[in-house]
Amino acid sequence: MKFTRLDIPDIIICEPNLYSDNRGYFAEIFRNDMFEKFSGTRINFCQHNESLSRFGVMRGLHYQKNPHAQTKLVRVTKGVVLDIAVDIRSDSPTFGKHIAVKLTEENKKQILIPKGFAHGYVVLSSEAVLSYSVDNYYNKKSERGIAFDDEDLKINWILSPEKLCISNKDKNQPAFKHAEYYNSSSF
Repeated sequence: MKFTRLDIPDIIICEPNLYSDNRGYFAEIFRNDMFEKFSGTRINFCQHNESLSRFGVMRGLHYQKNPHAQTKLVRVTKGVVLDIAVDIRSDSPTFGKHIAVKLTEENKKQILIPKGFAHGYVVLSSEAVLSYSVDNYYNKKSERGIAFDDEDLKINWILSPEKLCISNKDKNQPAFKHAEYYNSSSF
């Protein structure tokens, strides 16, 4: 596996090695021992999720507050998405900054998003299947969100607003300045 830190160094791209022949391919999608050696952090995934979405579906920006905060390992098994992670750790030097990564079934890249980040994505292909593993169970009472179109965040979702398909819940999330922030020492 290859690991790469992004501009926000706590966010890591994980790329599996593909072993291909005339039958297809094999890949180890994630190796905790290799990740731990690279990052110095051990992850214990306890829940695996999958979603199917059509072109223009935008989901996010979502997170869970403590004690149910989640680290996520996100990948696309079909299609193409633009994946976004926003740093909401109030004591972080990259607080309020975001990264955007294109995840595709072809590039097999995965993005590891630690606790203290809001997450969202938009589907750029006719449909996409997103699969993600988390290290803490979903808890509805801890669920939070941030407005995807908050001008302070300056996120380029690539698609124009009229092409986006957004749930009522995501249309009515609070502005970033009104979100519940994290303090990294509370993790």
